[in-house]
Amino acid sequence: MNKKSMLTVAGLGLAQLMIGQVANAQTQDSLQLKDVVISATKNDQKQSQTGKVVTIISREVLDRSNGKSLPELISEQAGIIVAGASSNPGLNKSVFFRGAGSAYAVVLIDGIVQNDPSGNGGAFDLRLISIDQIDHIEILRGGQSTIYGSDAVAGVINIITKKGGPKGNTIYGVASAGSYETYKGTIGLNGGVEGFSYNINYTHAKTDGISEAATPMGSAAIFDKDGFKTDALNANFGIKLDNHFSVNPFVRYYYGNYKFDGGAFTDANNYSILKNFAAGTNAKYEFATGKVTLNYSFESTRNDAHSQYPSVNEGRVSLLDLFYNQKLGNKLDLLVGIDNRVMKLSSATNKPETNIFAAYGSLFLHDLSVFNLEVGGRYNKHEQYGENYTYSITPSINIIKEIKLFGTVSTAFKVPTLNMLFGQFGANLNLKPEKSKNYEAGVNFSFADDKFSLRLAGYKRDLTDAIIYAYPNGYINQVSQKTKGFEVEPAVKFSVFNINGYYAYVEGNEFNFVDNAVANYLFRRPKHTFGITAGAQATSNLYVSANYRYFGKRNDGNFTTYTVDNLPAYKLLNAYAEYALAKKRVKLFFDAKNILNEKYNEIIGYNSLGFNFNTGVIFNIH
Repeated sequence: MNKKSMLTVAGLGLAQLMIGQVANAQTQDSLQLKDVVISATKNDQKQSQTGKVVTIISREVLDRSNGKSLPELISEQAGIIVAGASSNPGLNKSVFFRGAGSAYAVVLIDGIVQNDPSGNGGAFDLRLISIDQIDHIEILRGGQSTIYGSDAVAGVINIITKKGGPKGNTIYGVASAGSYETYKGTIGLNGGVEGFSYNINYTHAKTDGISEAATPMGSAAIFDKDGFKTDALNANFGIKLDNHFSVNPFVRYYYGNYKFDGGAFTDANNYSILKNFAAGTNAKYEFATGKVTLNYSFESTRNDAHSQYPSVNEGRVSLLDLFYNQKLGNKLDLLVGIDNRVMKLSSATNKPETNIFAAYGSLFLHDLSVFNLEVGGRYNKHEQYGENYTYSITPSINIIKEIKLFGTVSTAFKVPTLNMLFGQFGANLNLKPEKSKNYEAGVNFSFADDKFSLRLAGYKRDLTDAIIYAYPNGYINQVSQKTKGFEVEPAVKFSVFNINGYYAYVEGNEFNFVDNAVANYLFRRPKHTFGITAGAQATSNLYVSANYRYFGKRNDGNFTTYTVDNLPAYKLLNAYAEYALAKKRVKLFFDAKNILNEKYNEIIGYNSLGFNFNTGVIFNIH
């Protein structure tokens, strides 16, 4: 029986199992949670009150994703491609959001901006946090620089970590093992007493992985495997000083040892040591009609690469964000705030440092008959390039309860990184920030108490002063890049079943590093992607699901021949089953999926699909 036949039979068997059972379904749909409060807007809005395109990855979905990494889960969302998400775990994971290049999306943890000033793009590494440490995830698509400043050109991913539990103490954890000598374990303790709560967890993971390099055709050579070993500690605390004032400090530490090869067909004993430390606090003072929030964080990232070209990159960033929310009646809210970030490249000889200060504000008009409106602006002052401004206008109309029209016109920006301004190679102190104008419009349908929904969204983004590396001149501002696309996201819930799907289309132009020219295509981002997830609560104790994704053809650079090559399309299939024991305090899970071994550096169109499984136990002890 060939592979396609096996997958077909497995899918039919899974469907038969689901249809043969009747129980109450537990929703895992991320599009239907209209009344869930969205904290990423800094105004605690319901989805029904905002015209922003928001996706919530709920706690239920995360609990049923224990066989996945965070990059894999994020890559299952419409309009988001995480390069390397399904390949060797040690590979860098670059987030391409709505056709934008990597590092044009902001990652938040508990509403606090994460940044790595040591890298060329400054993007947060999604490998640094495990799914086991996350409560839920909020994804905002489109330009969000008015609220979150630099880099929020294409979207925002807000990761909400697990917090303290109910009174008393709870021990919880996950232990799993899988193919390629893969092991993972999480142990945590949470709980609280009056006025105090806590959550502390530790995750260890290792795998032998697969070879990052492919054996050349006709060669009998055996390449070694390229795995990783990681350790992560996450601790947060909640201290309620009185009925109005609370302080929530946190500490995170991550260590990763990743093996990698010397190229698409070159085996090597290369490895990198990645260390990340973050600490800070969230503090809130609440009163009858408003609140004051202070976010402070310090983050240090060090990446020590051992290869033919060894390098040590270390950066630090301190962030202070103070904002004030005020209700101006029942239908109007005000947000004003200031934001200051200090970034330092510690690994450089001269240890360069820069600062960006911002002041921002927004008005939120909601539930005015059928109309909602958000209007905001931001002023930025950068130590090197000076001043710039952004704005956003987001109206939405609830024509009837089941139909909502929405749209956004906004501007966004990305500051030049420390490497671009002060680095060894091609630094340019005269760089201006990259700027974008963003347009978005769509409609959301929801019928039968959210049992059937459909969201359609189209977008266009014009990026000017894009920073590129133009050999031999170094970093310069390019004239223009343009991107446009649309997303279709249907969802159905009936009886014990949940079915969610998406189709995303994107096209655009960008600077081509192969021949130093603007090309009418996007590297590594296919024009067509779609996916579907079907799940069922087969019995009161058994949950089963399957996920299928398709990635179309795309282009990448072959830096051996200095040509642009076309990569073939590929498909991924994932199956998951979970069985609850002991009043659901213990759950057994099995996760099976395709893995993709794909060569990005010296591309010749090489794709290799393999099979991976992961099985384990989830437990809670009160």
